[in-house]
Amino acid sequence: MIERVEWEQLPAGLRVSVEVRTGAVVAAELVPQGLNCTVALALTTQRGPLFFKGVREDDAEGVAALRWEEQLNPTVRGVSPTIRHTFRSDGWYCAAFDYLEGRNADLGPGSADLEAVALTLQRMHQLRLPDLTIPPLADRFSGHLLPGEERALAGGHLLHTDTNPHNIMISGGNAYVVDWAMPAVGPAWVDAAYTAVRLMEYGQSPAAALAWLNTIPSWRRADPKAVAAFTSATCRRWTATVGEKGAAASNTRIQHLTA
Repeated sequence: MIERVEWEQLPAGLRVSVEVRTGAVVAAELVPQGLNCTVALALTTQRGPLFFKGVREDDAEGVAALRWEEQLNPTVRGVSPTIRHTFRSDGWYCAAFDYLEGRNADLGPGSADLEAVALTLQRMHQLRLPDLTIPPLADRFSGHLLPGEERALAGGHLLHTDTNPHNIMISGGNAYVVDWAMPAVGPAWVDAAYTAVRLMEYGQSPAAALAWLNTIPSWRRADPKAVAAFTSATCRRWTATVGEKGAAASNTRIQHLTA
């Protein structure tokens, strides 16, 4: 479990830096979800609600993750909340986003959220690639690729790569994908495939998850060889990470993608 720091525990100078930008903070509620930041707070301020994230400057991985969010935000606006402020203060690196009044997506059986999730994933396919050096998807599987698989995983689309339900918010009937901390470039269908695997993880049958996935045009156009490379490389990587027994359930779910 990642450490979470309350508003009152932050350095006084950092709190002043926030309020200079937002007006007085009237209330601050801890947000428990997420793995990439030490501070995650829903702030009620004089100038409106904000979602506030922060990491210590000496947390290299956390800074890198939040930096990706900052750099990608102009590209993903519309499918993700807008960042209003970024700054460094008192040994912390911080960002304040528009606050989404909503809830995490329900990916389980009978969910009414799946159409909205599918529409947002299709909108993500249309995002332009920003002028940034974003790592190719194949880099995730370094050391676990067979000959030809790196080429099969090439593509020109911006990918989120972590569409778990904590990163999909439902607000006003629309789905928003948050926390763009682990971007990659690859085939357009990859985020939809990851999401279908999450559907199975949250209780959907493989048949139901694949039926949903088949509503995504990019998936219907996916090269079977690329899908096979994605599933096999993912399984090999996860097995190497947690062992064959620990990886069995997850690997079974992702192997359904090649059915």
